[in-house]
Amino acid sequence: MKTREQLIDELIDLAFAEDIGDGDATTLCCIPADEMGKSRLIVKEEGIIAGIEMAQRVFNKFDPELKMTTYIEDGAHVKPGDIAFVVEGKVQSLLQTERLMLNIMQRMSGIATITAKYQERLAGLKTRVLDTRKTTPGMRIMEKEAVRLGGGCNHRIGLFDMILLKDNHVDFAGGIGKAIDLAHKWCEENGKNLKIEIEVRNLDELQQALDNGGADRIMLDNFTPELTRKAVEIIDGRCETESSGGITLDTLRDYGECGVDYISVGALTHSVKSLDMSFKAC
Repeated sequence: MKTREQLIDELIDLAFAEDIGDGDATTLCCIPADEMGKSRLIVKEEGIIAGIEMAQRVFNKFDPELKMTTYIEDGAHVKPGDIAFVVEGKVQSLLQTERLMLNIMQRMSGIATITAKYQERLAGLKTRVLDTRKTTPGMRIMEKEAVRLGGGCNHRIGLFDMILLKDNHVDFAGGIGKAIDLAHKWCEENGKNLKIEIEVRNLDELQQALDNGGADRIMLDNFTPELTRKAVEIIDGRCETESSGGITLDTLRDYGECGVDYISVGALTHSVKSLDMSFKAC
């Protein structure tokens, strides 16, 4: 399996390939190869900044001689006018890395900012906001890192690091208990030590999961706050609990107050607004 670093390097390579191709015609036609300069990352909107580490990787991969001086760290609260970093080196390199760096930083910062808003809505409660697999293809590592920097928690990274038995798995497997038992059997046969989560759609399925046992976490899918509170009482700490399904910033605290451990929110990554920033010569 590829490492985090390998996945990020491959994404950066692909992004440069689709953007620069066989050469940045605009930069090459008007900027001498030996011209040196500086550019700075200017924040233009209040939020949580994320992607500083990724920006450094972009610059280093394209031109190892670029020198980046960082003034603000990942996860910090920023406001318009803040300077996150300054990069010094060949002007051609500064211009050719600008868009990829901004694409990554603006999206990651947007995710971190909205995640912080969700987690702030749960202030004083034990409940933590979770991300999902509803991420931009190829950018999952970066987007989940942004959730963490915004104060949220990462759910499974992919299909390989946790078992999540959802409704289709349950239906195809032949029921709640059978799906859980098959998951344990597969783990034993393949030498895996993975957490097992089961999705339930109603209180009857919840009881089936509890009667069978073997689940580390139960996901309460599309439950109302009232049903969620009742479900948490029934579970009574026997396993972790997660609320999921159509939960918005407006309804988030209603679910948190029911006592669930986690609330998963796909909107953290699938419909986020990028944070405004620019990379300008200085």
